[in-house]
Amino acid sequence: MTDLVQIRARRPNAAGAAPAATAAQAAETAETAATADGPRVYLETLGCQMNEADSALIAGQLAARGYVRVSDPALADVVLINTCAVREKAEERVYGRTSQLLRHRRENPDLVFGITGCMAEHLRDKVAERAPHISLVVGPDAYRGIADLVDRAREGASVLDVKLDKDEVYEGLDGVPDDDGVSGQVVIQRGCDKFCTFCVVPFTRGRERGVPPREVLRGARRLAEQGYREVVLLGQTVNSYRWEDVTFAELLRAVAAIDGIERIRFTSPYPVDFTDALIEVMASEPKICPQVHLPFQSGSDRMLTAMRRGYTRAEYLDLVRRLRAAIPDLALSTDVMVGFCGETEEDHAETLSLMREVRFDTAFMFAYSDRGITYASKRLDDDVPAEVKGRRLREVIELQEEHTRAAFAARIGRREEVLVGITARRGDHVIGRTPRFQNVLIPLGRAQPGELVTVTIAASTGHSLIAE
Repeated sequence: MTDLVQIRARRPNAAGAAPAATAAQAAETAETAATADGPRVYLETLGCQMNEADSALIAGQLAARGYVRVSDPALADVVLINTCAVREKAEERVYGRTSQLLRHRRENPDLVFGITGCMAEHLRDKVAERAPHISLVVGPDAYRGIADLVDRAREGASVLDVKLDKDEVYEGLDGVPDDDGVSGQVVIQRGCDKFCTFCVVPFTRGRERGVPPREVLRGARRLAEQGYREVVLLGQTVNSYRWEDVTFAELLRAVAAIDGIERIRFTSPYPVDFTDALIEVMASEPKICPQVHLPFQSGSDRMLTAMRRGYTRAEYLDLVRRLRAAIPDLALSTDVMVGFCGETEEDHAETLSLMREVRFDTAFMFAYSDRGITYASKRLDDDVPAEVKGRRLREVIELQEEHTRAAFAARIGRREEVLVGITARRGDHVIGRTPRFQNVLIPLGRAQPGELVTVTIAASTGHSLIAE
């Protein structure tokens, strides 16, 4: 059976970190991919970390069938785009990207195009008209059979499988990730039950279901055995996790007990489900990184109610206070939305004031866009003009830029433990990350990929730290 070829730097093993791939090694790997037996697949991922994990799952299933992954679509027999439906213009991005890649049919008339992931359900009735070159449409609950579906498409069939499965968590399946071999991902939860009025996730990924703890621990142990130093636990609302009587806090403690794993992160938690038990585990378990991504979306109670977020401004700020009291050096990132249905200047001012009060380290900031299938799309009026959304977004970005630069500057002179990546480089520096999820530039030769090293921070670029 042919192994899936990954064109990336070598992965460290349990005995220690391996050096980054040289140019000659990379060229040799590319040549191997170009001449390997078996059909070749090019897999491109759009969107979030959950999509990255799903791409690894797809790659693993195709590898078991003998498919070889290539990094150049010109070498491929199959092109798969793993899609995201969260942001505006996601549909056009899918059509645009597959149209760009269509030129490769000049060299390979039998080249098969497919889309997987969150956009599959949304596009199921449009593909034949808008993009007839796409012959494979597969939703996020059909990856267990992805190899059979791809085989059918290569035989000339038009393949559609977008049915959501309330029980599918892919237990027993292993992915083949395209990552740095240092930080790996384990999916612990799929789907979402929150039904925020602006969000498509419950419609594109289905209802919430937890992965059995035994499967989570198996995945984390497998990463440790392969030499990974950090594990990231993934879920749409990851801290809502529950399997029978096992809570997320208990699962975290179990993962922390695994030898070889030095750091644990999780994303993205939901404010309502941040329990005292979880905060206590984060404060007491040294492997859990002092960093939380905590979306707030709006600082206005009126908007939070319209969004059906399930918490108030005061409750969110109280959670921030409790987190920082328990974890004094905590780094906070967030999601901020401007221009939601009915948002006034007063609502927007409340968002800015919450940002000034909390002073997030980093943020993902965006303007509301109609996603077509949500409650907001069907029942609320998208009445904030585009130019107003744009101006409010610029104000949010400018304020966050000020806070981010200050957060990075505050680390100058400190000693920081840094986990060094395998392939990440910038000029004559390698890139690592602190436990607070801040990038650190380290001079070449001073740290080996996969190592945990302690450095002194000499300067900041505003978005990265520079080690002496």
